[in-house]
Amino acid sequence: MNNIKILIIEDEAGISKIIKSYLEKEDYEVYQAYDGEEGLKIFQQNEIDLVLLDLMIPKISGEEVIKEIRNKSEIPVIMVTAKVNEDDIVNGLKLGADDYMTKPFSPKELIQRIKTVLRRIEKYNIPRADIIKTTDGRLEMDLEYNRFFKDGKEIFLTKNEFQIIKTLFSNPNKIFTREEIIELTFGYDYDAYDRAIDTHIKNIRQKIEDNPKKPTYIKTIYGMGYKSGGIDDILKK
Repeated sequence: MNNIKILIIEDEAGISKIIKSYLEKEDYEVYQAYDGEEGLKIFQQNEIDLVLLDLMIPKISGEEVIKEIRNKSEIPVIMVTAKVNEDDIVNGLKLGADDYMTKPFSPKELIQRIKTVLRRIEKYNIPRADIIKTTDGRLEMDLEYNRFFKDGKEIFLTKNEFQIIKTLFSNPNKIFTREEIIELTFGYDYDAYDRAIDTHIKNIRQKIEDNPKKPTYIKTIYGMGYKSGGIDDILKK
């Protein structure tokens, strides 16, 4: 048993049953919910590792479920939905979903998507519900509540900015290419905008560095990408 706990939030019992069967063949521990309210209750009462979420579910919509999950956790969320409108999908990704599949779908492909998302987290050892501090003690990230502080004062970061810093700070001194930052931060096809990472980094430096032109905490490795600086203290809650 690999001890990975997956929560399926899907109101169509037949689809949920099929997904559950495939997941159990891979030795995942499976929880099932048939509406958003029940899904959030199971999520809050158990240490879930990944959520498969239908957007069109009773009581509480899938979009609201993602918001609630993201208020408390950064666990992977994969949308499984009949919504094929691009705006709906993009909106779900912006809310914090890591990936999506549209119905009808191949259960085998879904399993591969799950494995890919889980491997990404394992590969980079991204901590969950941790506090990360810089060596000098001036910067602090609260990954549980998505808050960032400099010299004890909270700094406002956009969701994308926070995710980029989390990726860099969670892996001290590792050099990340733009493509790796995109994969870990957005988790979907964002290749056409890879240079947007440079803009995000510039904006982040304006907020957290004393001198953005001579950065201490996010360093440019020319021809390669970016890495964190001054991070060697990861505190587990």
